[in-house]
Amino acid sequence: QVQLVESGGGLAQPGGSLRVSCTASGVFGINSVHWYRQAPGKERELVGAMGSQNETYYVDSVVGRFTISKDNPNNTVNLHLNSLKPEDTAVYFCNVEVIGLPPQFRLWNDWGHGIQVTVSA
Repeated sequence: QVQLVESGGGLAQPGGSLRVSCTASGVFGINSVHWYRQAPGKERELVGAMGSQNETYYVDSVVGRFTISKDNPNNTVNLHLNSLKPEDTAVYFCNVEVIGLPPQFRLWNDWGHGIQVTVSA
């Protein structure tokens, strides 16, 4: 049975750091990930992405502050949030392309349930 679980997040002070993780179970691996966030009263926006060859993209507002990493043996992708600002406060969602179990190795997209990140003094 496939399960996608987000963890981490929480409360940090401005300038602090947090990590949000997304772990898939019941799959062969994670091919790529897009991280989104949604602040209260705002639309969901793309924060960054990592492709199948570990190429990365970040929106201008988080360049130099956020990084994405993959932990392939544990089928986990991480979003590292550094130098946090109050405007980073939002619910963060992972959208992953997972690789199903052999022999099919089917690809499909799945969403994490979202996790709260709050930046406040």
